[in-house]
Amino acid sequence: MVNADQLRMSNSNQKYNVPVIKKDQPDDNNKFLPTPKPTGPYPFHLDLQEIQPIISDQKIVFHMLGDTGSVFSSDFLGYVAGEMAKQYIHTGKPEDSPQFLYHLGDVVYNHGESREYQRQFFKPFENYPSSIFAIAGNHDSDVNLDNEEPYASLDAFRAVFCDNEPHVVSFSGNSKRKSMIQPNLYWTLQTPLAVIIGLHSNVPKYGIIPIEQRNWLKEELIIANKQRPDKAVILCLHHAPYSADTNHGSSLAMIELLQGVFEETGIRPDIVFSGHVHNYQRFTKKYSDGNQIPFIVAGAGGYDGLHSIAQTNDRNFHSNSSLFEGVQLENYCDNQHGFLKITVEKKSKGLTLTGEYYTISNSKELGTGSALWDRFVVEI
Repeated sequence: MVNADQLRMSNSNQKYNVPVIKKDQPDDNNKFLPTPKPTGPYPFHLDLQEIQPIISDQKIVFHMLGDTGSVFSSDFLGYVAGEMAKQYIHTGKPEDSPQFLYHLGDVVYNHGESREYQRQFFKPFENYPSSIFAIAGNHDSDVNLDNEEPYASLDAFRAVFCDNEPHVVSFSGNSKRKSMIQPNLYWTLQTPLAVIIGLHSNVPKYGIIPIEQRNWLKEELIIANKQRPDKAVILCLHHAPYSADTNHGSSLAMIELLQGVFEETGIRPDIVFSGHVHNYQRFTKKYSDGNQIPFIVAGAGGYDGLHSIAQTNDRNFHSNSSLFEGVQLENYCDNQHGFLKITVEKKSKGLTLTGEYYTISNSKELGTGSALWDRFVVEI
């Protein structure tokens, strides 16, 4: 249970520094939609070298962000994508340049429609110079029942990211970016220094992971654990387990899922990334055995509206849950868009994972640039 003295209570306008639960949330689990069939063979692995040459087996750098789509304007995404592209240019050695982007979901809003991909994805990322991988968010998975041309959940997402081989996407506006060949909606990316396990948490506001995917996750953690200490184990899901924001709050369903899987396998990842919440938050979860895992929320990739951190005097939220035991909000940014640059590097005594979070000015002025907001290091 989280005690009151754990909160930053110095004044009535102080914000939480622990996860919160948003009170009186309606149950929307009826929005769950069946997961489409895989496009590749079980256990749904994709090796990075199948997509592009491996530059170094000593260091890998990549970008990560979520929630880039936007109902009204793609301006902020354009700025974010532009700043990420700059990081390819302004690096000294090839191995210091980001090798790909891993998207944490909600590529397009509001209902995963193919007609939105050109404006919300292909045009803003036209000049991003490398591969883009993704897991689907709740909006990518949803269906607009009023669309004149009926479609099934994730039809467009699968055409863009889960193709059998690279093609020009028919609804991309003839973009030079071709389709990706991910084998499934939940899948694992194998890289020289990291195993990146990606989940699909469906449409409901707090996410649902069916039993077959839960079993797959257990198997993937066991497989990934056998690759330690040569590889970091990274877990990604769209719905944020821990959050202190005012729009969603924490997903108790995702916390219970992960805790159950970790306990049953005896295996934990080195770090967990999620989106869904439109801001940046870095939590640390301290376990009873003394180990710690960062839980990172990076959902400020471009959607117009950002989500603020809840204030401790707001009666719509509380932090009274045993599921929050040992969890602390270390840093956050809730008023600027941004993206992560992740570096996994081989050292003499193991691996080091370094995360850097860059923010973009919200002034809507071109050329405003990015600034380093947060930096964290995980020794593996």
